[in-house]
Amino acid sequence: MHQREITLPNGVVMPTLGLGTWFMGESPVSKKEEVAALSHGIELGMTLIDTAEMYANGGAESVTAEAIAGRRDKVFLVSKVLPGNASRQGTIAACEGSLKRLKTDYLDLYLLHWRGNHPLEETFEAFHELQKAGKIRAFGVSNFDLADMEEAARIDQGQNCVNQVLYNLASRGIEWDLLPWQQERKIPVMAYSPLYQTRLLRNQELQRLATALSITPAQLALSWLLHQGVIPIPKSSNIARIEGNRKAWDIMLSAETLAKLDAIFPPPTKKMPLDIL
Repeated sequence: MHQREITLPNGVVMPTLGLGTWFMGESPVSKKEEVAALSHGIELGMTLIDTAEMYANGGAESVTAEAIAGRRDKVFLVSKVLPGNASRQGTIAACEGSLKRLKTDYLDLYLLHWRGNHPLEETFEAFHELQKAGKIRAFGVSNFDLADMEEAARIDQGQNCVNQVLYNLASRGIEWDLLPWQQERKIPVMAYSPLYQTRLLRNQELQRLATALSITPAQLALSWLLHQGVIPIPKSSNIARIEGNRKAWDIMLSAETLAKLDAIFPPPTKKMPLDIL
């Protein structure tokens, strides 16, 4: 069984498998289904929910608010500030906006969505201010490659807790240098689009290997990420799929299976640009 929780560098405890919300909140027609899906995931123990002010212009945060109503204390809530808002004052205002939409008075983790034009020093100053005020428990970044992470470490003396990047079997570039660098410093990686927005599931070799193991391709792909020590946040509005994703926590892969996956999806042999969607 995979580890269910990890401790961030600042001591905050975080679940190792979560629920994504990208593309949620875009249509009133699907809101009920989305809220139900997130609620069911929480009931199954997937209490990490990842959202952002960018997703549906705050719509995903509003969906999340309904799903966590009455059980905020059971949930590990992540949101993100857009780079255009990430000045010192802008970050504080953006956080207040997210808190209002999420109907909560704190975030467990607040991330800079990607590098923008505002100096990192300003964004991190705002994060510290929000932390002191009890508005956020931890902070981090998203879509940062190694040079950006090294700069963040110089500015913030290692208090940056997490980096969320695109990572999955078909997109393994971070294994060349970014992932080992973070692992050495115990800075967790969150993996967004862990199923490559379902494109991965159409791979016939992955399908065959999953069938041979009596699991689904999604479970195989998610379990592989858990074996890498990263935190996948698959998004789904389908309750059956969420139940399937949850089982990835219980699936341990043999060295032989891991080797087969390396043969199907080879690890990088040189530095690659950071993948984004």
